[in-house]
Amino acid sequence: MTNTGLRYLTVFAAALFGWAPMAFAQDKPNIVLIMTDDLGYGDVSAYGATALRTPHIDRLAKEGLRFTDAHSSAATCTPSRYALLTGEYAWRKPGTGVLPGNAALIIDPRRTTLPAMLRRAGYSTAVVGKWHLGLGPQGGPDWNGEITPGPNDVGFDYSFIMAATGDRVPTIYIENHRDVGGQAADPISVSYGTPIGDWPTGKDHPELLKMHPSHRHDQTIVNGISRIGYMTGGRGALWKDEDMADAFTSKAVSFIEAHTGGPFFLYFATHDPHVPRVPHPRFVGKTSLGPRGDAIVEADWSAGEILKTLDRLNLTRNTLVIFTSDNGPVVDDGYKDDAVAKLGSHQPAGLFRGGKYSNFEGGTRVPFIVRWPNHVRAGTSDALLCQIDLLASLAKMTHMSLAPSDLFDSTDVLSALLGKSKMGRTDLVEEAGALSLRQGNWKYIEPNNQQKINKETNTELGNESVPQLYDVGSDPGETRNVASSHPDRAAAMARVLDQIRARSAR
Repeated sequence: MTNTGLRYLTVFAAALFGWAPMAFAQDKPNIVLIMTDDLGYGDVSAYGATALRTPHIDRLAKEGLRFTDAHSSAATCTPSRYALLTGEYAWRKPGTGVLPGNAALIIDPRRTTLPAMLRRAGYSTAVVGKWHLGLGPQGGPDWNGEITPGPNDVGFDYSFIMAATGDRVPTIYIENHRDVGGQAADPISVSYGTPIGDWPTGKDHPELLKMHPSHRHDQTIVNGISRIGYMTGGRGALWKDEDMADAFTSKAVSFIEAHTGGPFFLYFATHDPHVPRVPHPRFVGKTSLGPRGDAIVEADWSAGEILKTLDRLNLTRNTLVIFTSDNGPVVDDGYKDDAVAKLGSHQPAGLFRGGKYSNFEGGTRVPFIVRWPNHVRAGTSDALLCQIDLLASLAKMTHMSLAPSDLFDSTDVLSALLGKSKMGRTDLVEEAGALSLRQGNWKYIEPNNQQKINKETNTELGNESVPQLYDVGSDPGETRNVASSHPDRAAAMARVLDQIRARSAR
């Protein structure tokens, strides 16, 4: 038999008996997307933090490609997560601001999403952790029955989630379409308007609190912490904040263990270091920064458990791992947890101005690391990227064809993600109180009349009544507004922003 004939026979046998892992691995690696919550660019030691160490995230940075100009699409969580999963800027769709815990699902189940695309490509898909994209039909979900539509209706085969955030009711886990541990004799009720039930609130019973609010978080008390919103019932389903990282990490590890045959896509959305910051006792005191720093170390541990699992199951070489954060950092976000008092010289946003909620770069410039051994060369890249680009880029990687309407705002930057090119996006719209436009090192912030400082969180919001233009290459702190000295560039970028805004995605 000739060499050619032998090769064809080998390929045929491999296809027949299903032992062609190398070819399969080249085209469709497992994908793990680790999304932390409110973790800033400067909160990771691989990005310059010295007040704490994040060895597991640092390992990813050492073995993978660390991006220095990667962004969430928005400076708050719901819109950035919406854009990540749909490939559409959230500001195009009304109702995509930060959601209450009883909001209806804001992703149309009929549309293409990142998990739905990967499922069509043959992936088993899962989301574990924070959701915050709404659940149920208009009017909100039935917490005591089948909670649908939800993650399982927009592309995920498996889901183990919290509905919104740790500081919002309901304080329960939801697995697929059901709450975990609830009982019919103790039905759950949730309200974001009129108080319900007889559960104590932080406002009326501060003596019951183990963590006191600094602003707003003074409604129903669960586990000694008052939340946003009112809740009663579901005592058997209530989470314990200290165990949350363990619960989510365990479910993520179990999903990987159950899908070693691959390919799988795991969207692992940690709650850390979002408020309330109540890390497990084994992490308490691990940093000098108080609960916020300890929660960052806990998030690093969670990432490390995923990496150890991939190593143990011999999946590391065939798994693309992406690590990032949903938006920039915030120090005091509603609780008196010593985050401000113990901040010291630590700069959560690194060199960048602002943070969560801000139009400045600190609002959306986040850690972003990609590791895929033998496919992504280790190093750093200053390519302009956004999480919204994962839909188009991973579709390209898995050879999936999508309609233009599915990729309206998502750009194929696969070459940059894999380190084969230094070129990323040509422009990027960033969403906060206003819209901003990045083109190369230029940053344009549209004029608006909103407040300049969020006094509750002490965040510079970057709102001005005049156009703002910054060269973030030479001025990463956005300290010099050069719109008056570069009026043509400012005007040109304003026009481009208007053109992007005027396009209709659907």
